[in-house]
Amino acid sequence: MNFKRKLLLAALPFAFCLSGLAQADMTLKIAEIHPAGYPTVVSQENMGKAIEKATNGELKFRMFSGGVLGSEKEVVEQVQIGAVQMTRVSLGTLGPVVPDVNVFNMPFVFRDHDHMRKIIDGEIGQEILDKITNSEFNMVGLAWMDGGVRNLYTKKPVRSLEDLKGMKIRVIGNPMFIETFNALGANGIAMDTGEIFSALQTGVIDGAENNPPTMLEHNHFRNAKYYTLTGHLILPEPIVISKATWNKLTPEQQEIVKKYAKEAQFEERRLWDEKSAASEAKLKEAGVEFIEVDKKPFFDATAPIREKYGAPYAELIKRIEAVE
Repeated sequence: MNFKRKLLLAALPFAFCLSGLAQADMTLKIAEIHPAGYPTVVSQENMGKAIEKATNGELKFRMFSGGVLGSEKEVVEQVQIGAVQMTRVSLGTLGPVVPDVNVFNMPFVFRDHDHMRKIIDGEIGQEILDKITNSEFNMVGLAWMDGGVRNLYTKKPVRSLEDLKGMKIRVIGNPMFIETFNALGANGIAMDTGEIFSALQTGVIDGAENNPPTMLEHNHFRNAKYYTLTGHLILPEPIVISKATWNKLTPEQQEIVKKYAKEAQFEERRLWDEKSAASEAKLKEAGVEFIEVDKKPFFDATAPIREKYGAPYAELIKRIEAVE
């Protein structure tokens, strides 16, 4: 055995010790479809910094915003296998994976924005997070982000239910959302967020549905100048962590992650309200017309969706309605 080989063998135990030390520190990769500066991105970055500080750097974080790690659906799949540690995800994307969250996905299940916030801040909100955690889909529900009120934006104005007939409207890839727009007389078309801009530009779709910040930040307003205030969905969005990652954390680290995720819930809400108001002003400046409509025909047209999908959640829906 030559001298170099002896040195190498002698160094191996030391190298293994070092690799053990390196594994004690963990980097939490957080993926976001939204761009830098968006309320959900900023609040999760601040959450990551707070976790890093509170764990003395044992848990570090890296934010991947702007969809660089893939669509929401692709990121959920990466979280499930532990390739991405954390994400904020739309319940629309999560619904097909964890069916119990679909109670929040039904059209007009919340009376208004304040009603939705009371629900997610209370025991029902925690129950839904627990359902994510206790499902077999390898994610732990930590807290809620506010995804705002979703309305309709189109290339031609929609001033009544009749105007929507036959329009091709982009929705999140969830059967309930496709059926909701079909029930309204349109054609619901599932599509990733990153494809909407060109689809509007080329006429593949006639419109989409989302909140004002998303319409602005993703430049959809350049091809859709009418924003109809249907308020058909008010979607909270959970922050989830990979169960594989969660199980590697010490109980103390788990508590720290939970604590700062909850703090992010309330910080994001403040940022959301500021961003939403600013986005509305910018859209109006850019020539987008905001259209008030009678919501009752939209509510009535979507009754079959609530009947079909709401059956398993009848008791829960009663409890949601009872929250003042």
